Amino acid sequence: MVRFYPKRGESRYGAILVTNFSYFQKVIRIMKEPCWLLDFATNTFSQTGEDGIIAKALELLPDRNRWGVEFGAWDGQFLSNVRRLVEQDNYSAVMIEADPVKFKDLVANYAANPRVKPLNRFVGFTDADSLDTLLSPLGVPKDLDFLSIDIDGNDFQVWQAVKTYRPKLVCIEFNPTIPTEVDYVQPSDPRVCQGSSLKAMCRLAKEKGYELISVITFNAFFVDTRYFPLFEIADNRPETLRRDLSHITWFFSGYDGSVHLAGSLMLPWHRLYLDSRRFQVLPPGLRDYPGNYRRIQRRILRLFRKFLLWRAGKKTEDRQ
Repeated sequence: MVRFYPKRGESRYGAILVTNFSYFQKVIRIMKEPCWLLDFATNTFSQTGEDGIIAKALELLPDRNRWGVEFGAWDGQFLSNVRRLVEQDNYSAVMIEADPVKFKDLVANYAANPRVKPLNRFVGFTDADSLDTLLSPLGVPKDLDFLSIDIDGNDFQVWQAVKTYRPKLVCIEFNPTIPTEVDYVQPSDPRVCQGSSLKAMCRLAKEKGYELISVITFNAFFVDTRYFPLFEIADNRPETLRRDLSHITWFFSGYDGSVHLAGSLMLPWHRLYLDSRRFQVLPPGLRDYPGNYRRIQRRILRLFRKFLLWRAGKKTEDRQ
């Protein structure tokens, strides 16, 4: 029993009595900072700290078989999330790259390593090109330690299509320009490169029996639900674990109908800045609070609404 006595002059109700010290320790343990894995973020070959987070997460997992899979793998070295595991932790790996030029470099870089299996295939979400289909003849254990998905597009659909294999730890790319509270999934089309939101990835992970454990700039880490208690994260909501919001541009309107942008103000992959003047919907003469409108402004607004509806309908007809 531990008693904390009040100071002189304090009420006796200021005393704290702890009758179960082991329980007190457990409470403190549960209150571990949710983003603690970010303390281990380091790059050996990765881009934004993935190597260190992967190493720490795998360290906590039992029954590791030292197998990893990565796609798109590029040349197997540039910003790779598996290279450190192969070169420093003696992992076996399947590295998948669809681009023939990059794949040629991938083969050359690992020609002397029999534990690395390069594969020149496009990973999709049909029975013919799913990850399940591609891995089945390669001897990869169904419960491989680690899977890295980074294809700048249908990452969501590709992971959704994985049914046979159940990696313990998954690193998957999300679109960092999408606000955390937005659930967005890009069209299921290999020709589209938009990316899906973190919230959508978390929803899919829940459906597949995974829990979020860490978020960095471009990637989210999920672990099989069986192992989630090992990470002692009391609050793993994406709003809690996502710290880097630097790529988000917020769009909002004023009471007067003016449109404003805040945040990144950039199309990051094209290096183009966004100018709020190009996003204005109302002409200058109508940018005022409607309660302050004169009669002529109210009439013009009604006509302007009809014009916009007509134009939207016209565009729909043209597309059809």
